[in-house]
Amino acid sequence: METSKLFEKYDLIPAVIQDYKNGEVLMLGFMNEESLKLTMETKRTWFYSRSRQKLWNKGETSGHFQNVKNIYYNCEENSLLIKAEQIGPACHTGNRSCFYREL
Repeated sequence: METSKLFEKYDLIPAVIQDYKNGEVLMLGFMNEESLKLTMETKRTWFYSRSRQKLWNKGETSGHFQNVKNIYYNCEENSLLIKAEQIGPACHTGNRSCFYREL
């Protein structure tokens, strides 16, 4: 699939990051076309920060990179599932996953 097709309706789409070995959901980020292309080229996750209005590479400051193994898109072509090898914690709090609190 041509990546630009994913961004015909939306400038940003959600990307769920999942541990490629055990399926644990690590985090959710948002991607634009440029961050997806960088992710595919570098094999490391890139996102678009809505608050900072710029691209960021997961791990660029912490060293906790995500090495991409596979990228999938859903049936409606409006979200991504990225299976990755997580180096260190995924969450900025130091937790392995951003989803560590139960309601």
